[in-house]
Amino acid sequence: MSSSNLFNVTMIAYMVSTCIFFAMLASRNKAVGLAGTYAALFGFVVQTVAIGLRWKESYDQGHGHAPLSNLYESVVFFAWTIVLIFLVIDFKYKYRAIGFFVIPFALFGMAWAQLSLDAGIQPLVPALQSNWLVYHVITCFLGYAAFAVACGISIMYLLREKLEQNGGNSPAGGLLSMFPSMRMLDDLNYKAIMVGFPLLTLGIVTGAIWANYAWGTYWSWDPKETWSLIVWFVYAAFLHARITRGWVGRRAAILSIVGFAATIFCYLGVNLLLSGLHSYGG
Repeated sequence: MSSSNLFNVTMIAYMVSTCIFFAMLASRNKAVGLAGTYAALFGFVVQTVAIGLRWKESYDQGHGHAPLSNLYESVVFFAWTIVLIFLVIDFKYKYRAIGFFVIPFALFGMAWAQLSLDAGIQPLVPALQSNWLVYHVITCFLGYAAFAVACGISIMYLLREKLEQNGGNSPAGGLLSMFPSMRMLDDLNYKAIMVGFPLLTLGIVTGAIWANYAWGTYWSWDPKETWSLIVWFVYAAFLHARITRGWVGRRAAILSIVGFAATIFCYLGVNLLLSGLHSYGG
């Protein structure tokens, strides 16, 4: 079986997981959520095997590089890191409802990669022929994934706030029994960003070192570099406002969502809409 076939299985597993989490919310049955978690875990294991198999396929074709070099591979890896961080949170806190707000990010990524992107394995361009590729991509995408989880949790927070304002005794308000408390959601949002921010920082640092190795300069104000810095400032502002100004709750949730929107533009918008030294990523 090829890695592409396993990635298709992964996409189906994440689709099943999303549907189960939706069924959990619709039925108000928390026990159903455990099946959603195990479906996500199954997809994660299959995807891990598929990534390893694609790495082997690269060597078999004479290219011999980690599957982190183009848009298809980065989207697949992004989905993998999102599910990784979700599973860590899920098994630690057991708030299954979070899965409905996070797993769809991984599902959409896998669906886009499998249905729209070129899955061919190409040789590395000269700028990517460095061990810094692995360090830079892994740290950046783990940071991105933490921000994705924080975004899903923030959406959940705003929805819970809206339901409480409309009255918890209404049929829609019955969803509140499935959600963590607003205080817990706010705390999880903060913790996810506290994980993602140092990883993004490390990703920028490793990227600068790699840039010096590849192009002879640590920083060139390339669009990708500029937007990475913008994302860093957004989340630095989040942490500064929370620590020094006491920003919690709604304002923190909105800033978390804005930060993830900036992250997505840095990752995809720059590659697809702008030109620069990182254009090979498209």
